[in-house]
Amino acid sequence: MLGPVVPTSRASCATRPLPLTDVRITHGFWADRQRTNREVSIPIGSRRLRDAGNLENLELAAEQAADHSRVTGPEAYHGPVFMDSDVYKWLEAVSWEHAREASPTLSSEVDLFSKALADAQEADGYLNSYVQVVRGDNRYRDLAMGHEHYCFGHLIQAAVAAHRAFGDCLLWQVGLRAADHLTEAFGPGGSDGLDGHPVVEMALVELYRETGERRYLDLAEHFVTARGRSTIQGHGREPIYFSDRVPVRDTTSPEGHAVRAVYLAAGASDAAAEDPTLAAELDDALERQWASMVATKQYVTGGLGSRWDGEAFGDPYELPPDVAYAETCASIGAMQWAWRRLLATGDVQYADAMEHILLNGFVSGVSLSGEEFFYVNALQVRADAVPQDHRHPVNGRQKWFHVACCPPNVMRTLAQLGGYLATTGDEELVLQQYAAATIRAGGRAVTVETDYPWDGRVVVTVDDPGGDGRWTLSLRVPSWCAEATLTAPDGEVTRAAPGYAFLTRRWRPGDRLVLDLPMPVRLSAAHPRVDAVRGCRAIARGPLVYAVEQVDLPDRMLVDDLQLPADDPARLHAEERPDLLGGCVVVTGDAVSPDGTSGRFTAVPYCLWANREVGPMRVWLPVTA
Repeated sequence: MLGPVVPTSRASCATRPLPLTDVRITHGFWADRQRTNREVSIPIGSRRLRDAGNLENLELAAEQAADHSRVTGPEAYHGPVFMDSDVYKWLEAVSWEHAREASPTLSSEVDLFSKALADAQEADGYLNSYVQVVRGDNRYRDLAMGHEHYCFGHLIQAAVAAHRAFGDCLLWQVGLRAADHLTEAFGPGGSDGLDGHPVVEMALVELYRETGERRYLDLAEHFVTARGRSTIQGHGREPIYFSDRVPVRDTTSPEGHAVRAVYLAAGASDAAAEDPTLAAELDDALERQWASMVATKQYVTGGLGSRWDGEAFGDPYELPPDVAYAETCASIGAMQWAWRRLLATGDVQYADAMEHILLNGFVSGVSLSGEEFFYVNALQVRADAVPQDHRHPVNGRQKWFHVACCPPNVMRTLAQLGGYLATTGDEELVLQQYAAATIRAGGRAVTVETDYPWDGRVVVTVDDPGGDGRWTLSLRVPSWCAEATLTAPDGEVTRAAPGYAFLTRRWRPGDRLVLDLPMPVRLSAAHPRVDAVRGCRAIARGPLVYAVEQVDLPDRMLVDDLQLPADDPARLHAEERPDLLGGCVVVTGDAVSPDGTSGRFTAVPYCLWANREVGPMRVWLPVTA
């Protein structure tokens, strides 16, 4: 079954995704999280959508759709204006999960919510429970903050996922009607209005890919290219908040609301991939934006968004760890952008970026139990911190949020995760991310064995070479690894520099290619302009960034006072801890405090912090002079 991003045969792609069902993660780090997502998170999502009133909102909208003289009023409505989008992201997660492994229970959930959506949908395809219940027929009155197109975007993405998982189902029909309504109401010949929150651009391009109907791509291109003329403002927000200050083609760095900015860039990447004329206009700008973001606006954990006000990117190098916003949805949006650029360019930097975000700033957003979630992913929590918002990490992960965009976004990302592991060309299979898995590509089949990210050995065994057996097997060597080696089936060992290590040969069943990625402990320094962490170091090992929690320190030592006695990674040691946090590798070392107190500390992977108790934590550690 096809995955969430399927460029057409005419698209400009350097490498292509594999069908979701052709990659199966079998065991290890990501298999554990996918299993928890399926068995715990997604079922919980269904209950919490009901508890939060999402389903009841749709039922109220259905009553309004059946009788337009009925006036319900705002007092009956539950939650913010974009409540429907949480349902759509969750339905997308269910669809991808059903595609991975069919489930009558999941199928019945899709049927139930799809029926509620179909009942609520107006005859012309319009569907938005908030507008229908609270405003009646007064549509698109507040495009800046009403999120109507945003909700349509997530509906269309869910519909495409459902079509690829279930075929011509009710959810697919609802999504098609909604998209047709949009193409009639907006763009050339219709309204020139733009939604304040991008995402519909990605959705419309993918619907074009699924149907071949050019009008969907045309509307996506219109939304991308019309943006940036400072026409969107209101609610005390300037155009920059809505990614509307500068056209995409002229943008040098993403700005404003972080999720909006990266969703827009991902949608622009989709549209450019399908239209050579648009690619000529936007590709260089998208490259510039990405490079600027990574160099000046991204936390060491991969997180994005340094300002709580506006959930926004700050200025270049404005990356304070203790007040970092780093919304989980922003990490997901950045991965979506990186994936699209990887497919378009084949540039390894995007695969590296996806690994960095996935294993740090993304997966920190969900607990090991799968029951609780972070909205905000700060890099430091001080002792005696007082939360001023329920989203603050000092409260720990939460079961749900009033603005519940992050939990179902995590669910859909984990459900589709296998699709990110590998890409293919006519005569090449490229392993982009590492997990124990079985992979099929055309007539070829391989098995990947690894304990990544805890161990850097990746063993790829050819099960079926397919055809005449001659093709190229490429393995990504991460940018953090300087001493990688590649062992060919004949036993020849070669050094492998960061980038892609590859071997072209006539493969036979049982042939093995072994990539060894040494994982010494590293100490990273931020750019000197990042004032907040000048003189500090972050601990890393392999692809993982580490954090020190108060729970792992001697009683007399406080995280707030912790200092490294020397800028020397050789004084830090990795240690396997199968008994801790589901089994992980920790880093231990000596630390001192300004008052002369000294002792041993233990650092755990940042993505696993706050799974025992919530307390002081920090990623960046000062180094004594």
